[in-house]
Amino acid sequence: MSNGFWMDDGQQQQGGWNTQTNQQDMGWGQFDYSQPQQTQQQAGNDYYQQQSQQYQQPQNNYYGGQMFLPNTGTGALPNAAPDGEDYENEPPLLEELGINFSHIKEKTIAVLNPTGSATVEVIADQDLAGPLVFCLIFGAALLLHGKLSFGFIYGVGGLGCVGIYALMNLMATDEKNISFTCTASVLGYCLLPMALLSIVTAVLSFKVSFQGIVGYFVSALAVLWCSSASSKLFVIALSMDHQRLLVAYPCVLLYSVFALLAIF
Repeated sequence: MSNGFWMDDGQQQQGGWNTQTNQQDMGWGQFDYSQPQQTQQQAGNDYYQQQSQQYQQPQNNYYGGQMFLPNTGTGALPNAAPDGEDYENEPPLLEELGINFSHIKEKTIAVLNPTGSATVEVIADQDLAGPLVFCLIFGAALLLHGKLSFGFIYGVGGLGCVGIYALMNLMATDEKNISFTCTASVLGYCLLPMALLSIVTAVLSFKVSFQGIVGYFVSALAVLWCSSASSKLFVIALSMDHQRLLVAYPCVLLYSVFALLAIF
């Protein structure tokens, strides 16, 4: 017994035999300590370098920032931008909004000239910029009389467009028809003589007895002018050559209401 522990002879023999057996069964690896060893820090640096080289290599399964760029193949335009839009050949903004100044000019001249004419393409242009300007001029001229009549102008004009639109499509043939916006465009352009009448009445007072007769005559002339121009454009658009008087009758009724707003 030594150091407070003891064992008998059998245990010593058994323990010694087991120790020798275990040493014989274990296959201990041999390590060559003569080779230079790599420290833990150097091993970590090599690991990070290998990982960075792996991510730097181009791989097809990673997103390369080209997802939203169009393909520059044979179908791309020659002057196209990187986003696929051809800005050099892009139409003007006014043309995209449907505002054509040449059509506006031609349609205005056709209204002011009683013997003038316009093509079917110009009449079919659904332009509402000109009618809106003429309605504003008419209402601004009525403001010089001290009358705020913008609500009456738009209300009567809207109801008149609905009625004329229904009548024109009923009177037209099956091959021809007219849209509501085209009807509103024609009636709005033909309101220009009535806007001129309102400006004249703002300068000259038609409420005197002598000038009252002149005022009624000028108002009737403006109504006939507007009705003749509108009926002419409707006849050209719908090819109703022999029905111009029938087309002009509802237009006379509509523009007579605007004339009453102008002189009273």
